[in-house]
Amino acid sequence: QVQLVESGGGLVQAGGSLRLSCAASGRTFTTNGMGWFRRPPGKEREFVAAISSSGALRTYADSVKGRFTISRDNAKNTVYLEMNSLKPEDTSVYYCAAARTYRSTSRLEDYDYWGQGTQVTVSS
Repeated sequence: QVQLVESGGGLVQAGGSLRLSCAASGRTFTTNGMGWFRRPPGKEREFVAAISSSGALRTYADSVKGRFTISRDNAKNTVYLEMNSLKPEDTSVYYCAAARTYRSTSRLEDYDYWGQGTQVTVSS
């Protein structure tokens, strides 16, 4: 059974940092692009960041550029999202996803596998 399990969410004050992890099991995703999405309260799921299979290419939403960093460790089948200078508007459930392409893609429809999500709450 393929699983993506996110961890590292929590409550943090504005300006603080969190590091999310996404561990894959059931198969390896070393040839797949990986991404992070989020669903703010009362809104649709939106793209946050993506990384190509090799890790060479990364794509970010404008709202997180310069503050968030996506990375991956293919030996551990794990993807990370380092979040710095957090703002209250970053409050969301964050989801990890695996794409069917090797590319770094921001398109939600390119992703086949999804985790259950981890809550990130940023207080002002």
